[in-house]
Amino acid sequence: GHPIPGVAMKVVDPDTGSPVETGKEGLLLVKGPNVMLGYLDNPGKTAEVLKNGWYVTGDIAIIDRDGFVTLLDRLSRYSKIGGEMVPHLAVEDVYLQALGATSPVVVVTSAPDEKKGEQLVVFYTDEAGTPDRLHEVITKSDLPNLWKPRRDNYVRLETLPTLGSGKMDLKRLRSMAEDFAHKKAEGISTDKEGQT
Repeated sequence: GHPIPGVAMKVVDPDTGSPVETGKEGLLLVKGPNVMLGYLDNPGKTAEVLKNGWYVTGDIAIIDRDGFVTLLDRLSRYSKIGGEMVPHLAVEDVYLQALGATSPVVVVTSAPDEKKGEQLVVFYTDEAGTPDRLHEVITKSDLPNLWKPRRDNYVRLETLPTLGSGKMDLKRLRSMAEDFAHKKAEGISTDKEGQT
């Protein structure tokens, strides 16, 4: 929908802060009298989220020609691979639709990559099948090649970690992915659950 009266919104490139073209996705910024002034006694955190009077929401959004704002996802659920924004949810949806899954059995996150900036890592449970089956699903999909996780970036877990609220523990998964990628880069063998 449209912003409420007195509130301005704009979409910018997450890296440069430059405005993106109308209809292109980017990081949503908000400005208005309802925006907080900052975090109490935490100027560092305040500087992270307030840029020249604009609040950095952390949301990825599109604003169309008519000024309608569509929220797509959180910035934390995107990876920058080879200069392109790759949405984790879009990749997850391909797996879940192909598997006919009604509950989360696959989660996509990312880890650093020396050549492309980031790389996708897929955590899955036994209910999702084998890494070969998952890789076949994604290979046959019409996703851009840059969005397709590498064959050796599938990590089996007994259960996917969740928060007390029941939501996926994305921060923990990201940390696990970074650890997995580090070990892989160092040539440290990992077992089926990505642990040494």
